[in-house]
Amino acid sequence: MAKKRLVLALGHDALGTNLPEQMAAVAKAARTIADFIQDGWQVAITHGNTPQLGMIHTALNEFAKAHEGYTPAPMSVCSAMSQGYIGYDLQNALRSELIRRGIYKPVSTILTQVTVDPYDESSYTPMKLVGRVMTAEEAKLEEQKGNFVVRTEEGYRRIVAAPKPVAIVEIDAIRALMDADQLVIAAGGGGIPVMEQGSRLKGASAVIEKDRAAGLLAKELDADVLMFLTGVPNVLLNYGTESETPLEAITASEAAAYAAEGHFKVGSMLPKVETSIEFLSSGRDRLAVITSMEMAKEALAEKAGTRIR
Repeated sequence: MAKKRLVLALGHDALGTNLPEQMAAVAKAARTIADFIQDGWQVAITHGNTPQLGMIHTALNEFAKAHEGYTPAPMSVCSAMSQGYIGYDLQNALRSELIRRGIYKPVSTILTQVTVDPYDESSYTPMKLVGRVMTAEEAKLEEQKGNFVVRTEEGYRRIVAAPKPVAIVEIDAIRALMDADQLVIAAGGGGIPVMEQGSRLKGASAVIEKDRAAGLLAKELDADVLMFLTGVPNVLLNYGTESETPLEAITASEAAAYAAEGHFKVGSMLPKVETSIEFLSSGRDRLAVITSMEMAKEALAEKAGTRIR
C-alpha cells in the first residue's frame, strides 16, 4: 500500500532570522517532521527565506562596494545561496532527529529552479522588499540601474516582483526521491526564479511567492495533504477586531467566499488560502491545512488548525 504524501511549507517561525535562531528553530521543526515520518508519511519540505535572502543580498552587495573587483550578486544567485544555507541546517537537523529515533532515511536538499513568466502582471507592480535600507542618493543609483525603489519608515528599500511559479525545473529528480521514500527539501524560498531563453535558463530579478510554489510542488507530487506552518494556530476571520473568529473545518467554496470578502491580507494569509483552494481543485480526496508548528500533528489528524477540503 502506497504511503500518504505530505508537502510541508515551513514559515518564518520554523527558521528564525539569524544563525543562532535558525539552528534552534530547525531542531524544533525537525522533531515535528520526524513525528510525521514515524507515523508513516512521505514528506517533501519547502520553506521561506526572506530574512536569509535579505542578509545574503545585503552582505554581498556591501562587500562589492568595499572591495574593488567584486560585483553585486543578482537576486537569483542570492536565492540559490539561501536554499543551500537553509537546506544544510535543516537536512542535518532532520538526519540527527531521525537517527535518534532509529530511523535511517536519506535527507536531500535539491537546489530548485522555478520558471516564471516574464510578462506576469506582478512585473508591473513589484511589492517584495529586499536588501538593506538605503539613503536617497543610493536609492537614486538603484533606479538608474533600472531597479524599483520605495520609501519606507527607515529609509529607502529595493522592491522586486513576486511572479507566480510556472514550472519546477527539477521536478523529475524531486519525484524520483519521493518515489524512493526519501525525505526531500525543495523549492526553498519559492525556488530560484528563472526565465527560459531558448535552451538557457536566465535568473530573474524577482522573489517567487513561496506559498504558491509550495502549492505547485504539492500538485506535481500528487500529494494528499498540503500543510502551511505559520505563526498562528488558525486562519482568522475579522482579524484584529473584537469579532475575530478562528476557522476550523471549512470547504474550499467557503474559503473562496471569505477571500472574496477581503478577510485575508495580501502577502500574508491570502496566498495560503488561494493556494489551498487551487491545490484542492486539482485532485480528489485532498486536504489543505494552515496552522502553527505547535498544532501541526493535531491538525494533520484533523483535530486542530484550519482544515480546508
